[in-house]
Amino acid sequence: MSLIAVGDIHGCPRTMDRLIEVLSPQPDEHLVFLGDYIDRGPDSRGVIARCLDMQKKYRCTFLRGNHEAYMIDYLDGQGNLAWMANGGAFTVDSYLTAEGALHIPPEQRAFVRATRSYLDTPDYFFVHGGLHPGLTIAENIARCDEEEFLWLRPPGRDQPVAWEKTVVVGHTPVPAPMRRHRMIGIDTGCVYVQRPELGRLTAVRLPAEEFVSVANVDVHSYVPNQKPALNTGRTGPTSK
Repeated sequence: MSLIAVGDIHGCPRTMDRLIEVLSPQPDEHLVFLGDYIDRGPDSRGVIARCLDMQKKYRCTFLRGNHEAYMIDYLDGQGNLAWMANGGAFTVDSYLTAEGALHIPPEQRAFVRATRSYLDTPDYFFVHGGLHPGLTIAENIARCDEEEFLWLRPPGRDQPVAWEKTVVVGHTPVPAPMRRHRMIGIDTGCVYVQRPELGRLTAVRLPAEEFVSVANVDVHSYVPNQKPALNTGRTGPTSK
């Protein structure tokens, strides 16, 4: 079975639609989403709705990002300020009714809570943030450090790793997909359109290592704590 890993979407459903359209997943392909579906972009609710619909059409695994962890804390009655300071206000805004009341549908709450910490396959290990480089994957799993799974950044280019197989991550925005020894990073900063080297959503097909990226079609600009300027067109080049 082929695998397709998808990077951080951050509340940009139309860009997600465009990437899936370009990928045109086949019945034997398994989609692995690396987390951070929400926050910062204009329509986190729309992204989760698409995820719920997508799992009816394709085999999907949805991993948890640090932003979903923020939302779970919020749903549990804690961490409100931390979430709001990290883009959560945009997510809350997407769930406001016409009367200004907050309504997060039960199926969307359940989706966020059901996200997984990692996916381990025979040839690849998928996680949002990363793994301790000095430990084997088996040792990382046994230690089960949720903070590291969500928050770790990639090891340095020349830093040795003890991993038994290739680790595929999101979380750390980079201008182009990273391919290092036993590591692939595919967060190309979808929502950060104000930075010319970012602003793209990326996926990778495995084992072919075919990278597919699309430009953000949801927002013209993103500034932290300010509502994103919407993109009303579906323009922008697509590249592989």
